[in-house]
Amino acid sequence: MSSHTMHNITPSKTALIIVDLQNDFLAPTGAYARGGAVSAPALALPPRVARVAQALKAAGGLVAASQFTLWPNAQGEPMIAPHLLALRPFLRRGDFAPGSTGQANVAEIAPWVDVAVSKVAYSAFFNTQLDWVLRHAHIDTVAVCGIVTNGGVASTVRDAHMREFHTLVLSDGCAAFKPEVHQAALADMGTVADVLSCDDFITSLQNPKP
Repeated sequence: MSSHTMHNITPSKTALIIVDLQNDFLAPTGAYARGGAVSAPALALPPRVARVAQALKAAGGLVAASQFTLWPNAQGEPMIAPHLLALRPFLRRGDFAPGSTGQANVAEIAPWVDVAVSKVAYSAFFNTQLDWVLRHAHIDTVAVCGIVTNGGVASTVRDAHMREFHTLVLSDGCAAFKPEVHQAALADMGTVADVLSCDDFITSLQNPKP
């Protein structure tokens, strides 16, 4: 848990940011399943995160999702960062392509997403319109969840903190490939964010600040 005092939450000024819960990462027919790189803990996230998204929507909040995207070049080949290709050599044409089934959010969360942004790096803020959307929606608090805890989630959390959003991390709404890495990332993010469970976040929506 974080070491500082949990702030009250105003649901109408709160956004859930769901990082990369996409078919190519999680679906049995997706790119990562084909490459044998699916994170088992991540497979449990969609129904849990969907429940959070539904609760926030019911309370008047905003749900945003990032979609990792491999944009094609003029020949239709995906433009993959060298470090990612070295890590995931199985990635190929069509994976995470804009507008594809693989790029889309998983079915459990899709009905609750108000805004989806395509991203090309770890953070959901980097080179996307997420900051613009949140500010024009009068959001002052963001709750971040998704995959992976030490990658996209951690980068998004730090970017939100630097933009002076009140930042929350949903501890059981995130997953990493190793539990010890997940726990270490949560502890690290606790220096810039409030770390709480999905259930505690839902409870805070039911007892909002006046």
